Amino acid sequence: MFITFEGPDGSGKTTQIMLLVEHLQRAGHTIYHTREPGGTPIGDQIRDVLHDLKNEAMHPHTEILLYAASRAQLVAQELRPRLQAGEIVICDRYADSTLAYQGYGHGLDLETLRTILTFATGGLTPDLTLYLDITAEEGLQRRQRAAAQDGEEWNRMDALSLAFHQRVREGYLALIANDPARWVTIPASGDRTAIQAQIQDTVLARLL
Repeated sequence: MFITFEGPDGSGKTTQIMLLVEHLQRAGHTIYHTREPGGTPIGDQIRDVLHDLKNEAMHPHTEILLYAASRAQLVAQELRPRLQAGEIVICDRYADSTLAYQGYGHGLDLETLRTILTFATGGLTPDLTLYLDITAEEGLQRRQRAAAQDGEEWNRMDALSLAFHQRVREGYLALIANDPARWVTIPASGDRTAIQAQIQDTVLARLL
């Protein structure tokens, strides 16, 4: 099973993924979890370029091609082999992030992006996508606090305008409306334990 997590920056995906992975491993499942961009040595180098604040002049076309390059490597090197081996694959962001961020956020043509995504992934799509939903304002506030208090990364994408992040969230909502069978929306503003319980219930129902 291929499970992806999506959501605005600051929605808590990374924390919730780790809790889910631990739960599934305790239940005896073989789990591979990864993130985008990155997940391979080549992809991690691309991630550094994409997220470096010094690269604020990066054109959106350059951005999408770098994301696609990282994704292509991850799919070929890790995702397909592990799915074929029967593992559960959990990925923090995947192709839907491109449609939300570069498509709705930057305004790039969605059909062109879908063509690039199909080429990069070979058509590999998730079985289930969990969308952790918060407002753009709350997400950015969380990211700023984490960077200031905990030394977490504040990257080039975080630093884009509030209006950009609002368009990203609107894009996610449009993607969900177009493919409701694959997506499950989880409100991400509440208690972490309650959010995780809802995630576990959703995933276990699909695994049965």
